[in-house]
Amino acid sequence: MTRPTNTQFAVAGHVLLLIAAAGDRPVSSERMARSVQASPVYLRRVLGRLREGGLVTSRPGPHGGWQLTRGPAAISFGDVWRAVHRDEPVLGLHGPAEECPVGAEIGGLMHGLQGRITSAIEDELDRTSLEDAVLAYQR
Repeated sequence: MTRPTNTQFAVAGHVLLLIAAAGDRPVSSERMARSVQASPVYLRRVLGRLREGGLVTSRPGPHGGWQLTRGPAAISFGDVWRAVHRDEPVLGLHGPAEECPVGAEIGGLMHGLQGRITSAIEDELDRTSLEDAVLAYQR
């Protein structure tokens, strides 16, 4: 059975670019929700993970909103990936029956692949900073 695609990483990149483009001005959750066309609940879940990952902070009140905790050059898309995905597996692994000899072999193979694929994704995403996205946006 397939799972729906997890869009949290894409939404996180989108809102971080909005925040970075705003400079020192906080960005409201309402503006972000409109921009990404996501429900406020979904957006809060993504922003919560970004806050827990140390990438954003928020201020309540009429002039409040969300801001980056550090400059865009110091935030890689690998940081975003790790904040949003945490320890969620990239591959949809399953637990085979204990008595299945194929399951016993494939499980180890798949777990090894899982680790290498996760490392490859993170290594690639670490090569691109939020500042790279800001510069591309400003062109």
